[in-house]
Amino acid sequence: MTVEREEPVLFSCGDDTLVGILHRPVKPAGNTGVLLVVGGPQYRVGSHRQFVLLARDLAAQGIPVFRFDCRGMGDSTGDVRTFERINRDIATATDLYCAKVPDLKGIVLWGLCDAATANALYATSDRRIVGQVMLNPWVRTNESEARALMKHYYPSRALSGSFWRSVISQRYGLLRIARDFAVNLTQSLGINRGGDDPGHLLPGRLCEAQLGYTGHTLIIVSGKDLTAKEYLLSMRQRPEWERWINSTKVEFLELEDADHTFSRAVWRNKVSEWTHDWIQERF
Repeated sequence: MTVEREEPVLFSCGDDTLVGILHRPVKPAGNTGVLLVVGGPQYRVGSHRQFVLLARDLAAQGIPVFRFDCRGMGDSTGDVRTFERINRDIATATDLYCAKVPDLKGIVLWGLCDAATANALYATSDRRIVGQVMLNPWVRTNESEARALMKHYYPSRALSGSFWRSVISQRYGLLRIARDFAVNLTQSLGINRGGDDPGHLLPGRLCEAQLGYTGHTLIIVSGKDLTAKEYLLSMRQRPEWERWINSTKVEFLELEDADHTFSRAVWRNKVSEWTHDWIQERF
């Protein structure tokens, strides 16, 4: 099965013009499509062309895909916005997608890193969103980063012979290492949180969004990624969040050796395979 065509699309979001690519399969395998949302300093092609290749692979297997540039990124006009301010972009792209492919009965949001989190924060407001595929969701706070460093980074460094050889050769200063360790230890314990309400920090907001979402969720994490470690540690701090991730609404998969962007072909292909199989099974 091959892609019938890749259709470039221009559409409006407020006063700005957004650019997207619609991948139409020759023979749709169902009535569920994927809306690929891009986060961070990326555009619709993705790191090492990941999003292009994913969209083509899914379309070749009968799943339509729409990927687009948010305002201020890639070829779209407007000011750059953080992932917490692209709800309107996602909603406008969803409207356009449904108009272009009227046979769609539901949409799966697909996102990596802060795009995954942006999708989760949006999904509860739109009944057309029947599923989410989340890769290495972003929950970064000073405290969550410090906890991940304390649990995963420092122990591995302490057991690394090359690290200690670098220390001995004075490539790394022991005083700086000790100072950084002390700062991260303090932050990991929440000592510097000040007056922040943990429920209003990003981990709490993502927890609330995921618990409030009634659709299905596929979570894929990289085994060698600090962002993924932060998400899992934050989730395990909240019993209700951990119960959710172990519920029938959620499928959790890990690529043990993968990095943050699944940069090797074998990892990228596995992500595509898991995405396709999950959509076929659920929808």
